[in-house]
Amino acid sequence: MRLSRLVACLASLAGALGCGGSTTPAAPPAATAPAVDPATAASVTVTVNFEGAAPKPVMMRLDGDKRCVAEIGASERADESILPGTGPALQNVFVYVKDGLTGQVFPIPTKPVVLDQDKCRYAPRVVGVRVGQSLDIRNSDPLLHNVRAESTINQPFNMSTPVEGMSFTRTFATREVMVDIRCDVHAWMRAFVGVLEHPYFGTTGQDGRVALHNLPPGTYTIEAWHEVLGAKRQQITIGAKESQEVAFAFARQ
Repeated sequence: MRLSRLVACLASLAGALGCGGSTTPAAPPAATAPAVDPATAASVTVTVNFEGAAPKPVMMRLDGDKRCVAEIGASERADESILPGTGPALQNVFVYVKDGLTGQVFPIPTKPVVLDQDKCRYAPRVVGVRVGQSLDIRNSDPLLHNVRAESTINQPFNMSTPVEGMSFTRTFATREVMVDIRCDVHAWMRAFVGVLEHPYFGTTGQDGRVALHNLPPGTYTIEAWHEVLGAKRQQITIGAKESQEVAFAFARQ
């Protein structure tokens, strides 16, 4: 009886320590996020422009895949790596708070971010997602794609999406700006995912603007990142209930 009790105790201890067993340690409890006081919350509006004449779009041949040509209805498409907006505005610039939120914790959204493979392109081309938030990657085309994420900090992955309507989900464990996503089947397909631990980010559209609302008062570094033109930063100090305008200008290097 004593021997059997000893064996049982040793087995229990081995399981608790993970000694050759498959026991998974319990996850630590989720941190409670401090609420942003609406009585003091500030906002920053960022405008990103392109300096000089907008570059002429480079046309890319798509006839390496006849199914893409049939889906799009054209044998070529304009490269979107530098995409002008209205007037001098520059699209597809990822704007975010780079520094200044140390110690702040924010709840993770339950709604996933969607990255679609549609008409033989990734849509959107530049997108942000939170650490721990689901990124749903879908194939809306009736043809084969694959998704190769070239992460340098997070775990890389390479998944095939051969069927229309197929999707899969990934999450990222830590901040990374940016995760480069490609398609090995169609070399022109590319997307960039900014992974952040806070909600203060956005991507410029036609008007070249991103609004960062509900920001606690403080001193922050704002970064604007572009896939070709590089990254620019500005430091700001913003007070309670204050609104500020920040402008970035990019030019051909």
